[in-house]
Amino acid sequence: MDHLASFGNDPSDKPPCRGCSSILVEPYIKCAECGPSPFLLCLQCFTRGFEFKKHESNHKYEIMTSDFPVLEPSWTAQEEMALLEAVMDCGFGNWQDVAYQMRTKNKEECEAHYMKNFINNPLFSSTLLNLRQIEEARTADTAIPFKPTDDPPRPTFDSLLSRDMAGYMPARADFMEEFDNYAEWDLKDIDFVDDDSDILHALKIAVVDIYHSRLKERGRRKKIIRDHGLINLRKFQILERRYPKEVQDLYDAMRRFARVVGPIEHDKFIESHALEFELRREIGRLQEYRRAGIQSFCSAKVYERVKQVREDERRKRTMLVDVLQYIQDGRACQQWLSKQAAIDAGITPVVTTITTSATGRRCAPPLNLTGLPGTEKLNDREKELCQVVRLVPGAYLEYKQALLNECRRQGGLRLAQARALIKIDVNKTRKIYDFLIKEGYINKA
Repeated sequence: MDHLASFGNDPSDKPPCRGCSSILVEPYIKCAECGPSPFLLCLQCFTRGFEFKKHESNHKYEIMTSDFPVLEPSWTAQEEMALLEAVMDCGFGNWQDVAYQMRTKNKEECEAHYMKNFINNPLFSSTLLNLRQIEEARTADTAIPFKPTDDPPRPTFDSLLSRDMAGYMPARADFMEEFDNYAEWDLKDIDFVDDDSDILHALKIAVVDIYHSRLKERGRRKKIIRDHGLINLRKFQILERRYPKEVQDLYDAMRRFARVVGPIEHDKFIESHALEFELRREIGRLQEYRRAGIQSFCSAKVYERVKQVREDERRKRTMLVDVLQYIQDGRACQQWLSKQAAIDAGITPVVTTITTSATGRRCAPPLNLTGLPGTEKLNDREKELCQVVRLVPGAYLEYKQALLNECRRQGGLRLAQARALIKIDVNKTRKIYDFLIKEGYINKA
């Protein structure tokens, strides 16, 4: 009796013949009495009556083949599996590539068969609907319900939005690179056979158990990311900015504990501290009124206006000090005048300089790395470099990897080569190059 083969189209997926160790080609024979691992034989060894250990030539057997129709007479089971694998590899809609990978059907046949049997088939539609209803019922009481979108965002590969989302692909609801991405490598060469010793069998079982624990950790991290809404980093940062600076610092410090509580409990904790901060600030303001002898809110309004006038006068005196400080520097004085003109016109001034170097040149303040993607991948010295050079961590990591690859390829790297690879300010390139040389990441040519 014919049975559908349980292995893919790739010959390397099938175990070799137990008799001659050759690659199995359909049809081949599977012993129905030997197990649990399949005992497979090619037709040549089967006709010779090959026997091995517990296997005898008079055992019942099954003919393993996929050369029979399933959904349509002109499509064999092997072609059905090849079509599904090709659609998975090439993507839905790329029928030209799907037909090229199948080689036995053309573009129109692949598209018509897939749409008829796997998209517009009422049996599959009702099954998917039942699965969706079961999933919705299962997640009905969760903190954050996830609703499917008609057209999810599809950021281009290696774009800024894709980096902010840590490689998350909304259309597939999965990440481009998983946590512990190479966990499956430890299983690729494991094969359970009957002649394994007890120690070897126990060792293989232990490896599989370890792999299952790594899968659980991967799923746990995904659940935390989805439950707390951490995928859309920009939206998360916008929501965080609605809190005062003190609450933002608390939010950043308590973020690491979000994984041990649910999303609602974590939000309640932050909101309660934000409310506490607002109450303390209001109490402090009322205490200030009381110390000033104010006993009514009408007097408090007058007090606030007078206080604002006092602050304006103090600010003007500070501006005068700035003028006296910058009067010897024509460029700095011109920037200060432009800033005051923007303030008088009601435009928010752009502050381009803060401090003065020993040579008299004006330099920008260090870059604030808080919340920037990739900061957690940097050590303390690299963070200091990015702050001084004013380079975002993501760009620094790209430049660093490019220089490391070129250094390994050339056996060394010169500053001129580094400047040719990194198209940024030459002074920043020099600082990055000197830093990588000093830290031992690269060596001079």
